[in-house]
This record gives sequence, structure tokens and C-alpha cells, in this order.
Amino acid sequence: MVQIAKVIVDVPTMQTNSAYSYLIPTPLENELKIGMRVVVPFGNGNRKVQGFVVAVEMQVAPIQQLKEIDSLMDLEPVLNQELIQLSKWLASSTFSFQITCLLTMLPNVMRAKYSKQLKIVDKNYQRQDLAKILPESAWSTFEPDQLSKEQQSELSKLREQNKIEIVYQVKNQAQARQIFQITSQIDAEEETEILNSLRKNATKLRELVHFLAEQKDPINQPVLEKKLSVTVGTIKIGEAKGWLKRKKVEQYRDPYKEKQVQTKPLHLNGEQQTALTSITTSIKNRLAQTFLLEGVTGSGKTEVYLQAIAYALAQGKTAIMLVPEIALTPQMVTRVKGRFGKQVAVLHSGLSDGEKFDEWRRIKRHEAQVVVGARSAIFAPIENVGVIIIDEEHETSYKQDDTPRYHARDVAKWRSKFYNCPLVLGSATPSLESRARSERHVYQLLKLPDRINGHPLPKVKIIDMREELQSGADQNFSTPLLTAINQRLQTKQQSILMLNRRGYSSFIMCRDCGFVLKCPNCDISLTLHMDSHSMKCHYCGHEEPIPQICPNCHSRKIRYYGTGTEKVQQELQTQFPNARILRMDVDTTRRKGAHERILRQFGNHQADILLGTQMIAKGLDFPDVTLVGVLNADTALELPDFRASERTFQLLTQVSGRAGRAEKLGEVVIQTFNPDHYAIQLAKTQNYENFFRKEMYIRHQGKYPPYYFTLQITAAHKEEKMAAAKMYEVLNELRPYLSGTAIVLGPTPKPIARIKDKYYYQIVIKYKNEPKLHAAVTKILQESQSDYRKGVQLAIDAQPQSFM
Repeated sequence: MVQIAKVIVDVPTMQTNSAYSYLIPTPLENELKIGMRVVVPFGNGNRKVQGFVVAVEMQVAPIQQLKEIDSLMDLEPVLNQELIQLSKWLASSTFSFQITCLLTMLPNVMRAKYSKQLKIVDKNYQRQDLAKILPESAWSTFEPDQLSKEQQSELSKLREQNKIEIVYQVKNQAQARQIFQITSQIDAEEETEILNSLRKNATKLRELVHFLAEQKDPINQPVLEKKLSVTVGTIKIGEAKGWLKRKKVEQYRDPYKEKQVQTKPLHLNGEQQTALTSITTSIKNRLAQTFLLEGVTGSGKTEVYLQAIAYALAQGKTAIMLVPEIALTPQMVTRVKGRFGKQVAVLHSGLSDGEKFDEWRRIKRHEAQVVVGARSAIFAPIENVGVIIIDEEHETSYKQDDTPRYHARDVAKWRSKFYNCPLVLGSATPSLESRARSERHVYQLLKLPDRINGHPLPKVKIIDMREELQSGADQNFSTPLLTAINQRLQTKQQSILMLNRRGYSSFIMCRDCGFVLKCPNCDISLTLHMDSHSMKCHYCGHEEPIPQICPNCHSRKIRYYGTGTEKVQQELQTQFPNARILRMDVDTTRRKGAHERILRQFGNHQADILLGTQMIAKGLDFPDVTLVGVLNADTALELPDFRASERTFQLLTQVSGRAGRAEKLGEVVIQTFNPDHYAIQLAKTQNYENFFRKEMYIRHQGKYPPYYFTLQITAAHKEEKMAAAKMYEVLNELRPYLSGTAIVLGPTPKPIARIKDKYYYQIVIKYKNEPKLHAAVTKILQESQSDYRKGVQLAIDAQPQSFM
């Protein structure tokens, strides 16, 4: 009998969901555990690759037929049995490979880094001979694709003659942060003797001795350096003289060093208490129920979340709370940390790779019982989960754009069933899918219809910009909005203004010939950025100077069209020279901590107006904000997307909810060129019920979700005909498996047909029940790897958020 490990290997162009069998070498028998990463030889060349152990079993097998595991990458499992099971389900449900799902669950620094090294294996072959072909400096980081054809040919011959070989190295990038910890080796009695031996002017050494004589507990070196204003050199002198001992200890990188003010649970109103009781009963009885907590903006959903988490912790369980990436404001982190302190770990894209790694390890070591984070935090290695919460559950940022294309809500449901714990989906404007499920009693609906302070929702004015422009108003600001901003400035109250576009203006156009400057790599116009005096593509990052003359007809009549946050900021400053304006968009929040800094400044009244994109629409709670202005409510409505009306209604409702959240009454001004559109009219009164009924009727007529499931398959290639041909090939392969009720749209070019110099073609399948579809699409996924080598990239998205 021998011990065999089943390993899912990481081979990018030969992926499979089948595990390979490897012999566990004698020294590692009984040491290898499921969830560990290993280095294994793979393929004819036995190149070293990373793999995940998904099973360990005893077998009777001839040893010579199996390759041996080369080495361990971990001394303990990095993924538990639950996450291994989850990866298998995720691969199947998202049409992706299990290795991709396993890697998605780990912090970036734990992704293996591969390198190649050139090694002489023939003792008779001289180093200087090889150095004539390739300098020795290039042997340790061998990059064949960067060599000339002559070099490649010479090395290939030497490889065939077994004179040299390529050694594959698998490196684990994850490094724990280490600092020196100092322990005193002297006491008060020795202090006098040591001080007498030192020169009078050795001030820093004398201070160090005095401190060490009184310091009984170990102290971290950076703390000591700061406390005494001493250098590392002074401490090393102390070490050499035997006054102290230094040893390296691990220290977590803490992304939230500031002490949080501890908060206590607030008194709940009747509706909040009813909702909480339903959730806590489910936690107590270990029921995998899904609750939809629908509450108007300012109704106190967060307090219900916090008290549900507190109940789970009191039961000895843990909790996961997801918030959308753009709404992962320091305000929410502060509220959760303020209630649960050091029990909270935070995971989101704003952290450095090192900080994410340390927060992940805290969770894995059971040092954190509450995980707060964006989409990927749903994979946190937390165990014994008592409740999972998804705030703003309607947000599209919960869907992953790249493989595996999962929705955090679906993963949360899987983990909820695994741990027999409730899942709480919260929103003022639930997604149609979630609300439809509550209508069919798949989810239990909990409602919070009123604001907690009893205040009415803010008054909303809809401004018809067609009339405003005819009366000579500015294209960005209507007269009523300017008046409202001015009133807030006079009364020292604050305003939030939202624009659905970053940059200076959306595009530039020649007024003589109509030429619009487009990206050379993508089918989309370039955006003007005045801060960098350039035209930028927001898809591929292409950048070029602002043209002074038309490249097409050489006219000088180049004009800016549309508008952006940068341009609006300039116009605002012209209108209100004394106003303090903060801008918050992707460009101003690139630097680490910028998001938090801008919000802190606004919260501290260092600005009168906060101007921003969608990232300011959700989660913000400032008591002195009494005005919210939406400069262009129509942006999302213009998109060829079946969810356009839903997204517009949700965004307008959410941003309106930022006004009048405390004692002062709020006002909202919505500027639009479509004042009669039902999404805008119903957002005015935050009438979700009527919007739900109206939109469901339209979805039913158009055969869209939630009445139909959808599947999108996309092919990309540098040549348009190759992308189109692949889509027709896929369609012909699928047709025999589809019933007559399935609706197939395409193949057609995607709405933006070219991005990053690749052409995109797609087919969309709408269906209610297609039992053969899953197996057919899985087969296409497996076969797509041979196409990948020809430059054709195939992407499969089950239940896409949009067909854009």
C-alpha cells in the first residue's frame, strides 16, 4: 500500500478539473494534508508546477507508474475542506477551471511565481562555452522569449544533446512581516554602575540604559526608537554591551491603526426589532434561510446587521459582512470596528498585498471573528459561520468580471447552506431577482419602511434640462440647483453633487467634419483630462496629447462635448469662488488612503461641496448634508442594457438618501433630459413597489431575467473574422443540445466591438430550463484551450449583469 495525493495542477494552457495522482514520498507520508500546496513535476519535460492537494488516499499501485511530489509549499493547509468543496461547485456553476477558483480564494501574494533557470548537466561541457551563447547573468532568470532566434536554436541543440537543462522554480511570494523585539537584560541595581562608566555627553546611551532598567516587558524596536528618539545604531551598541537582547518576531500589517471609539447597541424601533428577531431565531435554530431586508435609506439597516452579528458572536459563532467595493467607505469599517474592535478583519482592494495577507492570516488563525470586505471577502477562510450579510445586495460590483465569473450572493448562499446559517441581503432598492424570489417565498421579506428618526424622506425636484437650456441656463447647472447650492453656502450646510462621469469632458469633436477622436485600440472615444493635459482611454489606458487641429480635415474647430467631474469642479469654482470643493472620482482616489482622507475632510467640515461619481452615492452618512444634486440622471438610461432603468432608479434612490439623514430636512435636485421616464419619476418618491411592478412587466415582455436565465459566450481575437468564426462554430456545437424554447441572440459584435486591439463577438442564450446546456457548455470550455494557443479567447458568463 502506498499513499497517493490527488492534485489539481496549475498549468495555464492545459487546465482540467480532474486531479492528477502523485506518489507521496516516504518522508512526507502522514504529513501531507488536504488543502496544502505542493510543487509537482508535470508533462514530458517534468517541469515544476504548483498544485493543490484535494484528496489523500491509500492505493495499491506500482510505484514506477506515478511521479512523486517534489516538495511542499506550505507546512499547513492554506484552504480548509469547505473551501475545497466550494471550489469544485464554483468551477461547475461558473464554467471555469477548479485551479482558477482555488487561486481566487488566496491573497495575491500567495500566488506562486514561476521562474526558469539554465543549468549545465554534462560535466564535460564548459561554462565558458555556454557563456559564449548566453551570458552567465542570464542563466538564473532564463527568459527564452527574449532571446534571438540564433540563441534559441543553439540552446535547443544543447538541450537535445542533454548538455543543458531548464530547471523550473516555483516561488512562494508570501512573506510575513518581521520586526525586532527588545528585551532588557539589566535592572535598577546595574543602572548606576553602567551610567558611571559612560561619558557625560553620551546622552542617548544614558537615556537607553535608564529606560531598560525600568522596562520589564519586551518592547518592539520601532516603538522604542520613536519613544526615545534613538537610532538603530544606539540600540545595536546596547546589544553589543549586553544591556538588551534583540529577536525577530512576526508583526501584522494593520491597515487601520487608529483606535476606534467603542460604540454600544442602539435602541431598535418596532420594525427593526421584528427583523432582528427573525434573523436571530434563524441563527439560534441553525437554519440556512435567506432574508431580504428591504429598508428605505436611513431606516437603520446597519444597526440590524450589527446586532445580528453580536448575537452570532454571543453564540460562539463568526460572521461575514460584505459591502460593495465603491461603498466600502471608512464609515462602514469604523461602525463595525467601533462595535467589535479587534475581532474584525477587513479585506478589500484598497489594502496593500501585505496588509491583505496579514488580515487573511488573522482570519485563518481564528484571531478575527468578523470579516468585513468587498466581493472576494466571501472566500475568507473563516469557520463556524453564524450569519452572512450582504449590504446593498443589488450592487453590480458583487459580480466578478473575470474568470471565475461568480456572483458573491451565490457563493454566500452556498456557504450559508454549508454552515446552516442565515444569509441577510439588505437594500433600499433590491435587485429584481432578489425581490422576485421573496414574492415566491424563496427568500423571507423583512421591511423597514420608515427612517429611524421619524423624519420624512427628502423633497425631490426634477428639473427638465431641455427647458433650462432654452432659457439660457448653463448646460451643467440649472437655476434651481445653483440657487439651492447658494442657500447651503449661506447657512453653512453641506452639499453632495453627483456626476456619472470622470475626467474633463466625455469627448472632443470637430465642428466642421464631425470627426471624434477615438482610441486606436478600442472602439470608444477618448476622454479629455485637463489635469494631465491629455486624451485617455478608460478601457485600455491609451493616452495621447490633446489635438489642436482636426486629424481628419485639419480644421481648428475642435470643441469639447459632454462633461466630466474635473470640468464641473472648475465651473463650480467660477460660480462660487469662496466655496471649498472636494472632488471624488477614480482619478482623485488612486492613492492609498485617498478615499478615506477626502471623506474625513468633508466630515470635518473642511469643504462645503463634495463632487463625485457613483462612489459617493452609497453608504455616506453626514448630518450636515441637506442638499443632493444629480447633474445628469440620464447617463445610465442611454446604455443598450436591459438593466438600464433598474440601475438608474437604484442610483437615484441611493444618492437621494444621502440628504437630510439627521435633524435637518433634506432636498434633492435631479437634472434630466427625460423627466417623464418612469425610473426617474418613481425615484422621486422612492416608490420601489411601483417600480418593481412596472419593470417586472417590461422584463416579462422582453423575456429577460428574472423570468429567464441568460448565458453569454464571447470570443475575442486580434482578427475580427477569427472572433466571428469561433462564435458561429460554438453556436453550431450548441444547437443540437438546445430545446425549441431557448432564445438565441447572435452571433453579433459586442456593443463595444474592439477593446485593447481585440475584436469581441458574442451569443446570448435566454432559457427557462435546458437540462443538456450545462454539459454542452462545459465541453466547449474544455475544448477552448486549444483555441487559446491560436490566440482565440473564449469567455463564458452564466447570468451576466449586462450584455455590454
